[in-house]
Amino acid sequence: MFQRIGQAVKGAMLLDIAGAFGLGLKYMAKPKATVNYPFERGPQSPRFRGEHVLRRYANGEERCIACKLCEAICPANCITIEAEPRPDGSRRTTRYDIDMTRCIYCGYCQEACPVDAIVEGPNTEFATETREELFYDKDKLLENGDRWEREVARNLELDAPYR
Repeated sequence: MFQRIGQAVKGAMLLDIAGAFGLGLKYMAKPKATVNYPFERGPQSPRFRGEHVLRRYANGEERCIACKLCEAICPANCITIEAEPRPDGSRRTTRYDIDMTRCIYCGYCQEACPVDAIVEGPNTEFATETREELFYDKDKLLENGDRWEREVARNLELDAPYR
């Protein structure tokens, strides 16, 4: 009974509206969190999954050993790998394609790779005008790796304690 009377008094005095109005005034006085995107950027996690890159060793040789684990684990089946043995007995890829239109950016390919050859890099701006530009071949992936190697290496180093 007293609870209902309290609710009626609270409703008659419009305390809910006054509280909401006060909350609005509080947030109006705070500094804005808007980021002027092309000129300012928000922080990005080292675990961010963006555009794929194929990495190289310091001597310039590609890291991929053609184990095909990334192709096998990919739930979207967007990775295609063909390989052949080299004269020195090691295996390397002759074809490494990723269909970025099918990729779901799950990161399984990165986790499955035993030599950190395929990594999802920090690049968020890879919009294209045509669909065909999102079919990445080995050359495009290695070019991405050369462009983003410093950031990728730093992100992998920061993430290493948690792997």
